[in-house]
Amino acid sequence: MSTFSTRRDLFVLPDGITYLDGNSLGPLPKAAAERARATISDEWGPMLITGWTRAHWMDLPGRLGDRIGRLIGAPAGSTIVGDTLSIKVYQAVASALEMRPGRKTVLSDSGNFPTDLYMAKGLLDSLGKGHDLKVVEPEAVSDAIDDSVAVVMLTQVDYRTGRLHDMKAITAKAHACGALVIWDLAHSAGALPVDLTACNADFAVGCTYKYLNGGPGAPAFIHVRPDLIDQVRPALSGWLGHAAPFAFDLDYRPGEGISRMRVGTPPVIQMAVLDAALDAFEGVDMDALRARSIELSERFIAEVEAGCKDVTLASPRDPHRRGSQVSFRFPEGYAAMQALIARGIIGDFRAPDIMRFGFCPLYNTSEEVSFAATALIDIIATGEWDRPEFRTRKAVT
Repeated sequence: MSTFSTRRDLFVLPDGITYLDGNSLGPLPKAAAERARATISDEWGPMLITGWTRAHWMDLPGRLGDRIGRLIGAPAGSTIVGDTLSIKVYQAVASALEMRPGRKTVLSDSGNFPTDLYMAKGLLDSLGKGHDLKVVEPEAVSDAIDDSVAVVMLTQVDYRTGRLHDMKAITAKAHACGALVIWDLAHSAGALPVDLTACNADFAVGCTYKYLNGGPGAPAFIHVRPDLIDQVRPALSGWLGHAAPFAFDLDYRPGEGISRMRVGTPPVIQMAVLDAALDAFEGVDMDALRARSIELSERFIAEVEAGCKDVTLASPRDPHRRGSQVSFRFPEGYAAMQALIARGIIGDFRAPDIMRFGFCPLYNTSEEVSFAATALIDIIATGEWDRPEFRTRKAVT
């Protein structure tokens, strides 16, 4: 029996549903609803504005940052929670560029999540100083790093295929060329062991609604290497990143350490939900979680490929070169995924032809993996996917 079998009981998993989409949105932790209720009824209700101090709402960004930091190999006081991932990407890129004056290139890859590229390009266009965003194939990143590059900005796990970058090697190459590195951990945090300290990573950002199960729209996080943080000038200098926010100075002075990366008012209710969600990781050995993730994904690949010759594995064959998801290509992948969802097996689709399946050992089981594989094989073999209702594109895929 899996050592994670009891963790499954911590989540709301509807009857008749096999959920293989935690890489996009984690399920509801059972404790989250009560934590949200308590925050609303026991804190906001009777305490009103005094909750900022009496209920320690103002401390949530740093406290949650430290909880996430333990999952990503970041020391206490180097990670903070708030805002959205897009905002955190913008902060990191702007700060890193300013620390490398004279260099004009931000290097990324075609496997990066589009919003990261959009935010970087928007920033570079706004600066109007001749910077360029260079996008190469994932396999070409290391060779593209040279002394013209100011910042390397990568998502560690490719959102489409699950391809896993070698964080330590790429960071070392970038540093050897004088560049800084920003790692997006959206598909890594809570899914596999990450050691930002051992990799000497400069910046890291990530969301909390995927493997960390913080709920739709849950706040993002940002990490800055401790020896760099006091050199960082926040481009988004919000009042809560000020050294003395309640002095209400008209001039901005950055706060000490990672607190300077705060921007706006913390979303207290969402942070309370995230706090409850992170309880599920207490005592979890991330190496054991990773081993179980590989076991589940390997089983899925083997069973699907044994029964279906019409799909192509889009993820790396080597499990140590992919994250905690498996992607298969199928020309009618969208329709096939809709047919699976109609059977109560939830994964998702990414254009043009990728069916994605996430494996989360905190709640997924071997039986669910086999059930999903058998259903996928049957749907493709029988042509069940070829129905008008499965071909109709929805707003969210």
